[in-house]
Amino acid sequence: QVQLVESGGGLVQAGGSLRLSCAASGRTFSNAAWGWFRQAPGKEREFVAGISWSGGSTLYVDSVKGRFTISRNNAKNTVYLQMNGLKPEDTAVYYCAARSGLTYRTGWNEYDYWGQGTQVTVSS
Repeated sequence: QVQLVESGGGLVQAGGSLRLSCAASGRTFSNAAWGWFRQAPGKEREFVAGISWSGGSTLYVDSVKGRFTISRNNAKNTVYLQMNGLKPEDTAVYYCAARSGLTYRTGWNEYDYWGQGTQVTVSS
């Protein structure tokens, strides 16, 4: 049974940092692409960042460029999202997702496996 388990969310003041982790079990994802998505109350799920199977290619939504960094450790079957300079508008439930393809996609329906989500709250 494949499971993706996120951790690292929490409450932080504006300007602070958090590091999200997503650990996979049940299969290896070394040949899969990863994405991070977020969903704020009353809003649609939004693509935040993606990383290719090798880690050599990444993509970010404009609103987080220069503040967030996605990375992966294939040996640990884990993907990370380092979030710096957090803003209140970053408040959302953050989800990791994996797809059976070498490169990322921005559409949530193009991912095959999902974590349960972790809450990130940024206070002003």
